[in-house]
Amino acid sequence: MPRPRRYGSAERPLAPTAPARRSAPRSTLSGSALGGAGRFTAVLKHHPLSDAAANERLQAYDSEVKQSFDRIVPVLKRLSALQHDDDFVEQAQRHALCELGHPLPATILESAWVNQLDMRSLFAWCLYEAYEQVSASFFRDDPLHAQEGSESAESFNAFLLSCGFHLLDVSPCADGRLAHAIAYALRLPFGSVRRRPHAGAMFDVENTVDRWVRTEHLRYREARPNGAHEPTRYLKVVVYHFSSRDPRHEGCAAHGSNDAAAAAGGLLRLQEFQQAVENSFCCGASVDLLLIGLDTDTDAIRVHVPDVNGHTDQERWLDALEVYNATQDLSAEAARDRVLALVLAARSGNGDGVPDGAVDPGMGRLIARLIEHNISQIDFVRTYHDGAYADAGHAERFIGVGIGFKEIHLRNLTYFAHMDTVEEGAADLDVGVKIFKGLNVSRGLPIPVVIRFDYHGSVPGARERAVLYCQRTDDAIRNRYPDLVGSGLLHTLLSVRDRDRHVPAETVGSSIKLEPAGGH
Repeated sequence: MPRPRRYGSAERPLAPTAPARRSAPRSTLSGSALGGAGRFTAVLKHHPLSDAAANERLQAYDSEVKQSFDRIVPVLKRLSALQHDDDFVEQAQRHALCELGHPLPATILESAWVNQLDMRSLFAWCLYEAYEQVSASFFRDDPLHAQEGSESAESFNAFLLSCGFHLLDVSPCADGRLAHAIAYALRLPFGSVRRRPHAGAMFDVENTVDRWVRTEHLRYREARPNGAHEPTRYLKVVVYHFSSRDPRHEGCAAHGSNDAAAAAGGLLRLQEFQQAVENSFCCGASVDLLLIGLDTDTDAIRVHVPDVNGHTDQERWLDALEVYNATQDLSAEAARDRVLALVLAARSGNGDGVPDGAVDPGMGRLIARLIEHNISQIDFVRTYHDGAYADAGHAERFIGVGIGFKEIHLRNLTYFAHMDTVEEGAADLDVGVKIFKGLNVSRGLPIPVVIRFDYHGSVPGARERAVLYCQRTDDAIRNRYPDLVGSGLLHTLLSVRDRDRHVPAETVGSSIKLEPAGGH
């Protein structure tokens, strides 16, 4: 019987009717603009701009990955019933290899005749194995066809530059229901986007200014992605979220499920970033802002279209679901033209005679592309989830802590706590632990935490420092939640990844202390 590995990952194959959506009180599409179109009709009809082939491929990937996690509990339940059989160890390994694709730690199985089977450690072990498989498959197979240098990434980079932007930096909320915002909801190639999730989308202004400086330095020194003399801008985007099905309870926890507060908080943080750059590098510094809301039930977005002067009104937006209905009976070409026209008209006035500035043409083209992409996602949810997700609330499988997780792009797979240190990210981590107390601890299962720090392999000593950051973060988590750790209700996996190479994460430690034959 082969012994399992805990440090390092192997490249194994991965083993209701939609409710009415709360109407937007100040959507920029009027009744005349909609042509009388209502919400979804009962007949499923794909939009002419929808990419059905991509939807099928994305659904297959989502299902494959989540099943690799969701098979764990049923398998362990079967093992629990067998633990007193004479050939328990052999039966357990057969089940694990057949259904999970990996063996189980013999040290835990072999002690079951003395003590009860340590289900908490087994659960965490299996979940970490599933995570390692997902990471290995992601970098080996490129299932989203969107890695840096891919055809889709290069095509989008060229389009972004043509719109007047040299970098797209997106901060979605850390809520697991937005983990798929880039690759699914917005259909953007992850290799072209800088993503930094934070609770409530309240990103760190100082760190973002530092990243802006590094971006502009590359433009000056190496003309990447274009020369500093070219009049393009750094686009910072916030994606907040809300729930059309249960707005008072399933909205953003960081903002008390208050949609207006979530939008206001995101907009204020964007403005603070822009002001910080302008205060430090003069008023001509190249920063633009964009505020987007995401309905976590339908994945439809609403875009707060800024005017040509960069002004954003948090109480006005263009609703992609309404755009969908206004264009669904057109040809693809006519629908695309209509989407752009609706975007460009979004700032023509607020309906009460007070004029606003026009939309910047480049910004308008980008927003139109985002809405077109989102139309495919709306059809995705209609086709595979009856118009609205069954898991309206949290259903994440593990907490991701640190810096990295480039390979995680699936809804409700991971709650992100992006941080350099636990002290700085304590609020985000506390939210995640609170969520998992309901998801796991209430059922007697541990909270699985994957600590991750990516590093630049070209920098001497970077890997060693990343490992040290992992260990320091692990110690801080243990000190912050001693009761959970002491009762086996919180486990950690430590991993690092060389971001200069297209390789999966490397596991460097774990709270599950085992001594399989042969060592590590």
